[in-house]
Amino acid sequence: MPKVLSEAEVASYRDNGYHFPIDVLSAGEVATFRKKLEDYEATSGGPINGEMRHRSHVLFAWIDEMIRHPRVLDAVEDVLGPNILCWNTSFFIKEAHDPGFVSWHQDATYWGLSSSDVATAWIAMSPANKVSGCMKFVAGTHRRQVAHQDTFDRDNLLTRGQEIAVEVNEQDAVHVELKPGQASLHHVLLFHGSEPNRSDERRIGLAVRYIPTHLKQAVGSRDWATLVRGKDTYHHFEPAHVPRRDLEPEALAFHKMVSEEQVKVLYRGTGKTAYRA
Repeated sequence: MPKVLSEAEVASYRDNGYHFPIDVLSAGEVATFRKKLEDYEATSGGPINGEMRHRSHVLFAWIDEMIRHPRVLDAVEDVLGPNILCWNTSFFIKEAHDPGFVSWHQDATYWGLSSSDVATAWIAMSPANKVSGCMKFVAGTHRRQVAHQDTFDRDNLLTRGQEIAVEVNEQDAVHVELKPGQASLHHVLLFHGSEPNRSDERRIGLAVRYIPTHLKQAVGSRDWATLVRGKDTYHHFEPAHVPRRDLEPEALAFHKMVSEEQVKVLYRGTGKTAYRA
């Protein structure tokens, strides 16, 4: 029996490639996590950016706490099964009235994973709605990989500014409006994107990439993941660093090494050697 989603909601996820909204964090929890993020930004001199936005769960103990939240994992287990790795995390933050956007794309295009049995839990840490540039999905587009093209548009929040090289009918878009503390789940092949933030408030989301333990890294020579539920009898991924406190030296060294390896996969064929700022 499912733990959070109903059987009908699990079936809908299989058919449509997504499910939302899911209540995962209390008002107090999401407020605490947001404060920790903004406290870090205040001390670092500006919004979290560059490589710090990616695999942040190995750097910050409070993000490690988020990826292990029982309510999040219960929902993920309903679609992926009981043995779960957190492969990656990424902040998608749009400042108020910022031109940043996310083009229509499929997550699986450049990740190098051996299977499309991957789910993203996108956790809203501020209001995500049409005005603030919430995600939008196209139902049923998760059944096949399509061609993409790279734009490297400076306002595109994606690593390569990648976009689907086929026409997407905007009338088919479903807007993923979430309140702080709510999450959406979407399949790694689902068409999705988002518009700029036209509101007066930041739009903050943490995308957590979950995979079942049987997956492998099929392109890169090495990869790392964090076991967050169940057992890993395959050991296809090396264990990621688990931070005991924020930004400890061991975490920073590990994050630098892993980021360099991941850039080789994400930017393969482009000659780029670092995440975009």
